[in-house]
Amino acid sequence: MKVIGLAGWSGAGKTTLLSRVIPLLLGNGLRLSVVKHAHHHFDVDVPGKDSWVHRQSGATEVLVSSANRWALMHELRGAAEPRLPELLKKMSPVDLVIVEGFKAEPHRKIEVHRAANGKPLLFPGDPAIAGIATDAAVETALPVAHLDDIAAVAAMMLGSAMSLEELLARGAGES
Repeated sequence: MKVIGLAGWSGAGKTTLLSRVIPLLLGNGLRLSVVKHAHHHFDVDVPGKDSWVHRQSGATEVLVSSANRWALMHELRGAAEPRLPELLKKMSPVDLVIVEGFKAEPHRKIEVHRAANGKPLLFPGDPAIAGIATDAAVETALPVAHLDDIAAVAAMMLGSAMSLEELLARGAGES
């Protein structure tokens, strides 16, 4: 299993870019999954539904299943947020896992940068950034692709992806 991240400031267009890259990669025969980092208070459950009631009652995990999908919700109940390597070990094997967010984790990342956002580039300070998808001119030795060149961004992601084993070795012992 290979892992690559998309990192950038809020508003840079990470989700939009990912929504355009995924169909291209799937069209090339890859099986892929996405890990998305969310802010502290998010919920995928509906208040009042049975699964929500079970969680509110104190269950650590609630698994909901239907003919169309299943979802496992795990309540941390005050425990530390799991690090990316730990979360990746819980996923079913696929060809590529794309990580959106988790910019402080040690996995290789493609920086998504939009000039109109007015934010500085991350890459000078993050050695895990392996390429940049941007709409601006950038002076760097790293690979650069325009945000609208989806094939080039996808190729950069595939060329920069690291194995799960490499990430686990890189992330071991870090906090």
